[in-house]
Amino acid sequence: MLNKTNLARIDLNLLVLFEAVLEERHVGRAAARLHVSPSAVSHGLGRLRELMQDPLFLRQPKGVVPTERARQLEAPVADILERARQVISRAERFDPRRSVRRFVIGAPDAVTAVLLPPLLNTLRREAPGIDLGVRNLVGQFESALAELDQRTLDVALLPLRDIPARFASRVLYEEDFVLVRRVGHPSGRTFTLAKYAAAAHVMVSVSGDPHGPVDKLLAERGLSRRVMLTVPNFLHALAVVAESDLVAALPRTFASRHARRYRVEITEPPMSLMASPIRAIAPQAGMADAGLAWLLDLLEAAAQAAVKRR
Repeated sequence: MLNKTNLARIDLNLLVLFEAVLEERHVGRAAARLHVSPSAVSHGLGRLRELMQDPLFLRQPKGVVPTERARQLEAPVADILERARQVISRAERFDPRRSVRRFVIGAPDAVTAVLLPPLLNTLRREAPGIDLGVRNLVGQFESALAELDQRTLDVALLPLRDIPARFASRVLYEEDFVLVRRVGHPSGRTFTLAKYAAAAHVMVSVSGDPHGPVDKLLAERGLSRRVMLTVPNFLHALAVVAESDLVAALPRTFASRHARRYRVEITEPPMSLMASPIRAIAPQAGMADAGLAWLLDLLEAAAQAAVKRR
């Protein structure tokens, strides 16, 4: 580990130089990319070798190859540079038309499958340099709040009613669950509670546990169901329903948006299922970031456009 004295000697540009040589595998090409002379790159590598106590790159006829130590440094150096770039970009006045920021959004896939089409359309028109990373958060709601605290997520889109005060949140749309089955399902047009309990089900469960909120509601009525299959995300469940006789309880907005494409039909459940607002959640401390505030506005607009098409 580097101590404080060593850190004071480090020029961040040395890490930029390391990244360029590692990616180019050639001192001359790295110099051209950085708009400096090859001798400046060689001098910088000499300083890095002294700091890291390793040759880092070995010369070969067609360039250089990284040592094992250089390979070990690749991921941490990339992380340091990405964080530095994010800090600098957030310090600058945010202009979505010119920004090249990357935002990380966490959400169940049933939410991103609704919001991404209108969101991407807006980005293409208004912010062509913005990139998104999307993480599937099915069944990971508590850990998502911790990741917001740690700033490994910029925004989480979650079906939560109560939000701790340290977070800002906006309701994007209200969501509840409906029953989805393939067109021509043998259960017929009506779906009584008894018929629903007797059907074979597919359930979304990251852990593979076949028991969830629906089973608790059935148990209160003295009923149970057979979960024949668990899958890790909602899109997978929808695809399975379209090509089998399994029945799924899926979010209404998600199911409505994709029903025609998958040739499935939506049925009102014989009992009230889960209902919750879908919220865009971000740290209160981050709301001074103009880019993050802009992203929340964009998500609100995307939700309004998506719900209109439901």
